[in-house]
Amino acid sequence: MKLILLGAPGAGKGTQAERIAEQYGLAHISTGDMLRAEMKKGTELGVMAKSFTDKGELVPDDVIIAMVQKRISERDCDNGFLLDGFPRTVNQADALKTISDIDMVVNIDVPTERLVARISGRRMCPGCGASFHISMYRGSICDKCGAELYIRDDDKEETVYNRIKVYNEKTQPLIDYYTDNGLLKSVDGDKSPEQVFESIKVLLKELK
Repeated sequence: MKLILLGAPGAGKGTQAERIAEQYGLAHISTGDMLRAEMKKGTELGVMAKSFTDKGELVPDDVIIAMVQKRISERDCDNGFLLDGFPRTVNQADALKTISDIDMVVNIDVPTERLVARISGRRMCPGCGASFHISMYRGSICDKCGAELYIRDDDKEETVYNRIKVYNEKTQPLIDYYTDNGLLKSVDGDKSPEQVFESIKVLLKELK
């Protein structure tokens, strides 16, 4: 099974990707996680990537494509994989076609106002890396390690709106691209994670 998850920032791609990967034994390939690891290490790629993500902009295609191609060639992808956060543009989708075939593209659809509330309400812990949301936890101190919580630069409201604007301009055309290729299926993402996962499992039965 070779899958792609589409959805604007905050749509819940990461949460659903983890559940799908575990349920079906797929390698979960998150370009966001890969980039954050590089940024944490302070590598040349990480420093360059941070200069774009801090402004809510996309990392250049050639960097992402090379990274994904290398990742797909690893042994844990032999039984299938799930791409989370890639492709983000039609150019990346064209490049992916030269690397691997895809069985289905699942689009998680969520209204813009819900996306902004989800992302801008996130709070991160610099100590243990825990993540909180103001809808569930109003404190300013991590209840796990006691460090003071902060808002990531790319989670600030003005940056969130820019991220969604960039998504609509550059990634939304993928909906049309994969519809034309007969690969796109959409689910209502404005539900509980459990309900969204059940909807996705119904779609994936088509591939068995």
